[in-house]
Amino acid sequence: MSLRDNPLGELRVPLTWTAGIVFIVVLIASVAILLSDRREAFDTDDYGRPRTLSDKVMAPVGDALSTPGRLTGQGVDGIRGYFFAVSENRRLKAEVKDLRQWRDVAIALRDTNERYRAVLGLKTDPPIPMASARIVTDSRGPFANSRLANAGIEAGIKAGNPVMSENGLVGRVVGVSEGVSRVLLLTDVASRTPVMIDRTNSRAILTGDGGPNPKLEYLRGQDPVKSGDRVLTSGDGGVFPRGLPVGIAVKGLDGRWRVVLASDKAAVDYVRILLFEDFTQVANRAGLEQHTVPPPTPGASTLPPPEPASPAPAAAAPATSGPATPSAKASTTASPAPRSPAAKPPAKAPAGAAP
Repeated sequence: MSLRDNPLGELRVPLTWTAGIVFIVVLIASVAILLSDRREAFDTDDYGRPRTLSDKVMAPVGDALSTPGRLTGQGVDGIRGYFFAVSENRRLKAEVKDLRQWRDVAIALRDTNERYRAVLGLKTDPPIPMASARIVTDSRGPFANSRLANAGIEAGIKAGNPVMSENGLVGRVVGVSEGVSRVLLLTDVASRTPVMIDRTNSRAILTGDGGPNPKLEYLRGQDPVKSGDRVLTSGDGGVFPRGLPVGIAVKGLDGRWRVVLASDKAAVDYVRILLFEDFTQVANRAGLEQHTVPPPTPGASTLPPPEPASPAPAAAAPATSGPATPSAKASTTASPAPRSPAAKPPAKAPAGAAP
């Protein structure tokens, strides 16, 4: 085949036109770049118009020029992901395992913080000072149901103080020492709590029997309680403040009214001990303060007060046969002498005797 028959010769004209078009586009882009790179006359209209025009031209040109590189990068990432999928899968599984452990820790901390917030948000009307504590041990049995809290005398806790969780009344303090308090739960057989029905204001005694739901005893009135009634502390006897939530009244299988305790909604781990004092405790304290000897004031004498002198015995008057003189009578009347067992009273003088 001769060179004249070369089929590539027919592509000369299209290639020439293509090169010319590319040259023009590059020339326009260069002029636009030169115009946009000016640093003088930022506030003049002559500068704003060329720059705006160059921005409009450069936007599609830059996008077109960057498209091959972007597509190439996406293709390389796809190929790499395809060939390295196994190792990536292993790495992701190990990361998920670690994150699952941290998720469990985060959930536990969130629950703890929510319980802290609920316990610390307890309020009473009127306000009563409280002490926070954590339950450390649990003592359960057929005849005993008590727990130990890690707060004691140093927090101002005394025997008889009510104990509450974030949901309701738990029991009361029956023993306290340094750093620990024993809490008697409402379900203990020795627990007796005066309560009232919120709907009817009827009084009753909440009695523990070792089971989960204590009994309502000594109810009075016509239909004083119905299923679902709220049970609160009545404040009778000054043992508990009035209005603390206790639970909901239900009918037991034995036909007796019982209470589903509000504190059973969640585990009793963190409690608030109400530093509540009734009028009897205040009266007893005032009585103790009155019977206490006050300390001596500075500079005062510590010697005991002098005792009163006892009167000295007077000498016995001699017995005479005549009447006593006036001076003797006065002396005898002023300070009578002790009479000896062997002495006899003086003889009475005759009526006609001379003085």
